[in-house]
Amino acid sequence: MMQSPCIDWDADLPEEYLSTWLTWTHSLSIIEDFKVPRKYLSIGFSELGNKQVLIFSDASELAISAVAYLHDNRDSSLGFIIGKSKVAPRLASSVPRLELCAAVLGVEIACIIRDQLDISADHFQFFIDSKIVLGYIHNHTKRFLTYVSNRIQRILNFTSADHWNFIATNQNPADHGTKPTSNRAVYDSWICGPVEWLQFQDINSIQAPMFELVEPNLDKEIKQEVLINKVHSSSPPFGTHHFEKFSSWRNLVHAIASLKLLVRRRKRRSENDKQLGDTEEDKIHARKDAEEFIIRLIQSENFGKERDALKDGKILRKDSCISKLDPFLNNKDILQVGGRLRHSEFDLGERNPILMPGKHRVSRLLVVQYHEETHHQGRHITEGAIRNAGWWITGAKRLISSIIHKCVKCRRGRGKFLNQKMADLPPERLKSSPPFTYVGIDCFGPWNVTTRKTRGGSADSKRWAVLFTCLCSRAVHIEVIEQMSTPSFINALRRFYATRGAVKEFYSDRGTNFIGAVRELGIGSINVEDPPIQNMLTERNTVWKFNTPYSSHMGGTWERLIGITRRILDAILLEVKHTKLTHEVLCTFFAEVVNIINNRPLVPVSSDSDLPSVLTPNVLLTQKIGDVSDAPLNLNVRDLYTSQWKIVQVLADRFWERWRKQYLQSLQSRNKWKEVKPNIQVGDVVILKDNEQYRNFWPLSRVTRVFPSSDDLVRKVEVVTFADGIKHTYVRPITHVIPLF
Repeated sequence: MMQSPCIDWDADLPEEYLSTWLTWTHSLSIIEDFKVPRKYLSIGFSELGNKQVLIFSDASELAISAVAYLHDNRDSSLGFIIGKSKVAPRLASSVPRLELCAAVLGVEIACIIRDQLDISADHFQFFIDSKIVLGYIHNHTKRFLTYVSNRIQRILNFTSADHWNFIATNQNPADHGTKPTSNRAVYDSWICGPVEWLQFQDINSIQAPMFELVEPNLDKEIKQEVLINKVHSSSPPFGTHHFEKFSSWRNLVHAIASLKLLVRRRKRRSENDKQLGDTEEDKIHARKDAEEFIIRLIQSENFGKERDALKDGKILRKDSCISKLDPFLNNKDILQVGGRLRHSEFDLGERNPILMPGKHRVSRLLVVQYHEETHHQGRHITEGAIRNAGWWITGAKRLISSIIHKCVKCRRGRGKFLNQKMADLPPERLKSSPPFTYVGIDCFGPWNVTTRKTRGGSADSKRWAVLFTCLCSRAVHIEVIEQMSTPSFINALRRFYATRGAVKEFYSDRGTNFIGAVRELGIGSINVEDPPIQNMLTERNTVWKFNTPYSSHMGGTWERLIGITRRILDAILLEVKHTKLTHEVLCTFFAEVVNIINNRPLVPVSSDSDLPSVLTPNVLLTQKIGDVSDAPLNLNVRDLYTSQWKIVQVLADRFWERWRKQYLQSLQSRNKWKEVKPNIQVGDVVILKDNEQYRNFWPLSRVTRVFPSSDDLVRKVEVVTFADGIKHTYVRPITHVIPLF
């Protein structure tokens, strides 16, 4: 292409451009007195009843154009609103594309009018002189190329195809905006609109015809149709997905065998065979054929590459999951394990078991069958039964373990009790309170004592003991009772009150003597799972809190001390085993036991010379350190020398200081139950432990309520069970229930 010569800025215009320039400058004089009316119509815009906008579009190879008029139905007058003319787009390489761009320009003008004049889109009518574009807009059967499709979508987003109509080119006012002109009449026609055409048209009654595509077979804008043949098979190929519906291996084999027998009967009937029934031999062969059919189908879906390689005489790839088993195809086209036991005396099934994929549903059915045949034994016995039956299941250990884990009968027979992360210590054990402000109680015994002498010897009776322990200082107080009854316990409780003073809170299990004492004394009882059932005793301001039934581990604070007491008492009684035990002697022994327990170190004995004393509960109870003869002046505390009354306070302060720094820190760690387990939920099915029955007879129960602790972990539940048609509700710790699902 030749480049135009370079022309200086001040040079004269060449002759070839000068005539064109002069013609254009002369045409400007035509529009010197060109005017556009300020009002759209002769009447005001607000006085129009049914506002209607007519938009005309047209295009040429030079430009595209669109013009809009406001229409008055009463006198068929038009008012110029807006008109636009643009240079033809470069990408519009054909006249239909140019006409389509002109239609889009008309829609853009319509959007401006709708937003500025608040006219609904239903009041717009569009006119264009291209039937090809009208066919595009009214099309519902063909698909277009992206360029045409995007612009048609833009048009139909604003209006519907019913609002587009045809107008002849010589009557279309938008045609004047697509070509250059110097005729004043053209300017007037652009402003006034097609008034003469409108006189012969009834805009309100125009019925837009359904325009068809013009020569759709030759139009390059229409996408070519691609014919795809889809084959529907009335009998889909048989696959192993049908096996998912069966719940056992026996049912699956029986179903396939029944189908084979049915096919054989129909074949006999078609051949006019006199034998219509099935013999036992036929049933046995059908069952064997069904097993082989199932095995081949599963192996072909899961070990297809290995089967093809063995058929072609190739070596299996190293990444194959069964390559180390040296598999081979037998004469029935079934994969079996080759291995290294070919010369052993084992049966064929044990020497060359059949290969089965561990992740298949049928393999799970096989495991369930042999697990039931071994009466729900463990993994090793179940796996041995499978191997003896001639099956080799890949990943069998994991599969068997998962099935046993979900087996309800196995959970009922060998399931473990629930447990939860050990709870935090209650606030009562962390307070620096006076001794025996928060007390745990339990009874233990009995011991045989001699009450009186008779002619034949002596009369013996039994004695029990009530242990009171301070929850913060761990001090112990023991009272001997004659009977495990409410009156005897109340007497012991009164003796304890007289010796140790008032108690703020009692803690115990649900012994009948404790419940009876609470009821008779009027002490307010607060059950962990229920609201307060009685008012608190106003005189002593005491509350009694019961642990959950059958939850001895929740009373470990006093259960451990009972064990220590028994060991000390047994050692004392061993020394006086030839002496008859009387009530007085037993009380004396218990006094010695209490002294020994209260003198036990709460923390490991320090080897530091600055801490010669041992932290024991007796330091707080007796306000004495070491031997009785030791003077308190040995304490290196200035207040001990100032006045006598400060000695008690100083000893107590030293106890609580060491109690906080040494004893409380020793309670920080959790020795067991360290992990958070999932909480049991309402509605879970469990079996409830019953110490009076064998495990197989433990009742089936359902959780109806859970009691989360302050850390949102459930450690006790309410369960409902039925016995002899009677509903029973119990509150038990989770250590007494076994979940079944």
